[in-house]
Amino acid sequence: MPVQELVVDEAKVKKAVQSGIPLTITTFTLPHEIELYIEQVITVFLRLVNQEKLKDYIVYCVQELSVNAKKANTKRVYFNERGLDLSNPDDYKEGMANFKENTLGNIAHYLQLQKDQGLYIKLIFQIKNNIIHIEVRNNVAVTKTELIRIHDKLARSRQYNNLEDALSQVLDDSEGAGLGLVILVLMLKKMGLDEDCFDITGTDKETIARIVIPLEQTQVENISVLSDTIVNNVNSLPQFPENILMVQKLINDPKSDMSDIARQISMDPALTADLLKIVNSAQYMLSKKVDSISEAVKMVGIRGIKNLLYSYGTQKVLGDDTADKKTLWEHSYKTAFYAYNLVKNFKKDNNLLDDVYVGGILHDMGKIIFSNVHPDLLNKIKSFCSEKNLPSSTFEDLAAGLNHAGIGALIAEKWNFPEGLVAAIRFHHDPESAPKETRNLVDAVYLANMFCEYEAGNVAFDQFESSILDNYGINSKKQVDSLLERFRQGFKKENQK
Repeated sequence: MPVQELVVDEAKVKKAVQSGIPLTITTFTLPHEIELYIEQVITVFLRLVNQEKLKDYIVYCVQELSVNAKKANTKRVYFNERGLDLSNPDDYKEGMANFKENTLGNIAHYLQLQKDQGLYIKLIFQIKNNIIHIEVRNNVAVTKTELIRIHDKLARSRQYNNLEDALSQVLDDSEGAGLGLVILVLMLKKMGLDEDCFDITGTDKETIARIVIPLEQTQVENISVLSDTIVNNVNSLPQFPENILMVQKLINDPKSDMSDIARQISMDPALTADLLKIVNSAQYMLSKKVDSISEAVKMVGIRGIKNLLYSYGTQKVLGDDTADKKTLWEHSYKTAFYAYNLVKNFKKDNNLLDDVYVGGILHDMGKIIFSNVHPDLLNKIKSFCSEKNLPSSTFEDLAAGLNHAGIGALIAEKWNFPEGLVAAIRFHHDPESAPKETRNLVDAVYLANMFCEYEAGNVAFDQFESSILDNYGINSKKQVDSLLERFRQGFKKENQK
């Protein structure tokens, strides 16, 4: 890659930090200019999360793990070239006997083999739930023997309190990783992290080294206190309209029947018109146009009507009267449409179809809340920051999107949304943290949101969570591009009606 291309896009890094989107760097050979670029990205990333003091430690750890990942890839092509089996103890011993001198003496050849075979080193930086997540991945499966050796070295490393202790021991240097891992563990200790903050694991496709760094407690407390204050002071946002609350009450009453619910909705002409418009949209793909709420309730079902009311009520409360809000709702509707079509094409779950559409519409509630902040509330929050000595950057970060998922979820809980919807809002950037019973819903909303971000050019294919793509049977950039084109045309057609 030409050196002139290796310029850090600070705006892109900032968006990743504020939106919780993973920031990725992928390389096949890890040349020196890429190492310098990685250091620059780390510098910008840590500055944006107010953790500049960790720079030297993090840079060392990432470089050590990246070099180890490159060596692991080199080992694969070296063993393959010699017809040796990594998982065979005798072959392993034979291959490692002269591995270092043979590969170093002809490193360009082996790096080219790695590139030709698509063996990558992928770095991922992400902040979610007030924790910095750093991963270094390479796409070869670590063998059981290798994993045992690595964990043995890590166990020994954790016994040392300083470098002198480590150097006084005789370390196995056959693969050149022993001392490096010791220093890495010592670096983590200097950052005040315990052993749970670092691990190396393997799947059948990748080896993953993962470091998790909780933000400073004071910073987390600032974000949490300010988020709670914003939610508690959003009194300018009323509870759901009374007519919708009445319908929801009937829906939740086991003694009610379809006709009771339809009658209550029909008492409000505006609500009736809006719900009929939604029911007759492409989402429900009804064979004929529905003209009455009683018929709509029968065809869509209680669950569908219930979900329609959540999205309809939220939009009535938050409004779409500014350009910013219109843009946010447009993204939300597109996410809902994409989520619906992902589930329809890959999951065949009717209950999930109903839930995922409204989850997509409401996933960015937290951002829309901020577009609703009136000047008097804005001044009140700024005064609160001043009284509590909170840095002004904390509010600026929140206003720009940091913790928008958490703020949206707090509002959803305040409005008594069901657990699944709250989870879709809270975890749409961090699906792995969602409760197990809500994962299908959260995964669909996450993936649809990533499709939208990918379409907008904000993320690349390698920033998608591979396990969720696998769960949907999506295994290539070409497949994502093809699906996205179909979804885009469908959404465009829907909005021309």
